[in-house]
Amino acid sequence: VSFAPPKGFRVSRLEASDDLARVLVLLSKSGGTTATKMPRYLADDGYVTTFDARPKVGDDAFESRVALLDATSGREIEIDIEAVLGKGPFSIRSAGFAPDSSRAVLLFRARDNKRAALVEVARDGGLRLLHDVEDEAWVRHVGDDRGFLADGRFWFTSERSGFNHLYLERTIAGEIEQLSSGDWLIDDLIVQRNDLGAGPVPAGSSESFLIQATRESPHRRDLFEIDQAGRVRKLLDGPWVSAVRSPRGRFLALLESTATRPPELRLVANPLDATPRWGTAGPPPVTLTDSPSPAFKSRDWIEPEFIEFEASDGVMVPARLYRPKDLEPGAPAVIFVHGAGYLQNVVRGWSRYYREYLFHNLLVERGYVVIDVDYRGSAGYGRDWRTAIYRHMGGRDLEDQVDAANWLVAEQGVDAERIGIYGGSYGGFITLMALFKHPGVFAAGAALRPVTDWAHYNHGYTSNILNTPQEDPEAFERSSPIWFAEGLRDRLLICHGLEDDNVQPQDSIRLVQRLIELRKTGWELALYPAEPHGFRDAASWADEYQRILDLFEGTIGKSR
Repeated sequence: VSFAPPKGFRVSRLEASDDLARVLVLLSKSGGTTATKMPRYLADDGYVTTFDARPKVGDDAFESRVALLDATSGREIEIDIEAVLGKGPFSIRSAGFAPDSSRAVLLFRARDNKRAALVEVARDGGLRLLHDVEDEAWVRHVGDDRGFLADGRFWFTSERSGFNHLYLERTIAGEIEQLSSGDWLIDDLIVQRNDLGAGPVPAGSSESFLIQATRESPHRRDLFEIDQAGRVRKLLDGPWVSAVRSPRGRFLALLESTATRPPELRLVANPLDATPRWGTAGPPPVTLTDSPSPAFKSRDWIEPEFIEFEASDGVMVPARLYRPKDLEPGAPAVIFVHGAGYLQNVVRGWSRYYREYLFHNLLVERGYVVIDVDYRGSAGYGRDWRTAIYRHMGGRDLEDQVDAANWLVAEQGVDAERIGIYGGSYGGFITLMALFKHPGVFAAGAALRPVTDWAHYNHGYTSNILNTPQEDPEAFERSSPIWFAEGLRDRLLICHGLEDDNVQPQDSIRLVQRLIELRKTGWELALYPAEPHGFRDAASWADEYQRILDLFEGTIGKSR
């Protein structure tokens, strides 16, 4: 079959059926977006060079199409997605064929992020809408996990109910049934590739699914089985587990951790494997790794307390609390703000912010109370928690930090004039908003690689929450720290890598110019010439955290 893409389009992906009789051609077209230019200051020849980085939010004219090629007849079958979804534009996120090659399923998302749909494409090109989710804020989880059972029925996960749950066709090309439900979510559905490599299949049995879910606690990821009647059975305790099934299904490889120990690899018998094994109880679990150094093991690392405090809108907000054993009245406190916005850090396992965890142990040794909040917008708590920041970042998510500070004073006896705040990326953005919009609540803040103006961030993340600057300028203005810089009264440290192509250093440089124009004092800027968004060199991490420690010790610590 010969195929020529339409003018201006390129082939972005091919998806073939198992029998190679049909091929889905995914096509994309860029509308001439402008790449940002970034300088690189350290070069062998001594000259400054530039490199292209991502475009900015709103500067994204991406367009998708799909074509179906029939190798047996040599025909190109037209796929008119708008006939079933209505007016676009839509982007195609994934495509896959059923095991018998009789049909395919495609995942589409609207360009404005407010709709996602799964569409079936029949052998003759006929279309059927399988699942459609619309949200006045933005759609996040539809089809994160998806595939076909051995009998040809399609399954997928979706957040349509407000929490990410499992859906399954009752019969092939039949009605869709929601298998799991409740105020908990499936974080991962364990899948494997079958012998032909024809896409993901459930890693349970032919009758059930194996999932990692928050069914017992939003702070755990335990392993459960869901059968096709929707019955849920717990198989293994977390507290924080990532699991992979062995090719023949007899074993599970688990990454398990605790709050004080990084992940270790364990091998356990698959509770869903019906194959006869030696003994009555099967092989015992085997721990395959022991990662920490003797020096790490020799320390008495702090087990954080899991607490909830009542926010000013009456909602209970989860957090991890670190306290000295002999907490003195009037102690200083530090609030850590995790990055990424949509991320969960209040977990009963090893935090991805392990450097910060080590730093928090150091702060506690010096008499500080530390709290780490899963503020509104964080992952793990469902749709309503996630969309509470729609059209206003630095709104409810920021108020949760202020409420945490008030709780520390009222319940932990912390000195209200000795509270600091810090974080990187989204955490750096919140730190700036905290100092600019609530002067006096936080005596000092360290904003690391912070977003200062959301109109300069990327499209994929920002447009979900704030739409675009062209369509919704009000949302961008009230969400961007640079427009509130006149509120700075307290000490501020800004740290940024000059090769950060994610939150680009232009953000901090534009803010610094604004602070100069406002004649603000008490702030400082540290630049890291060779570092991207996540630092690579240990010396840079050490320098950054020494500066943060010096800031807190000199403002809210005992040595101030």
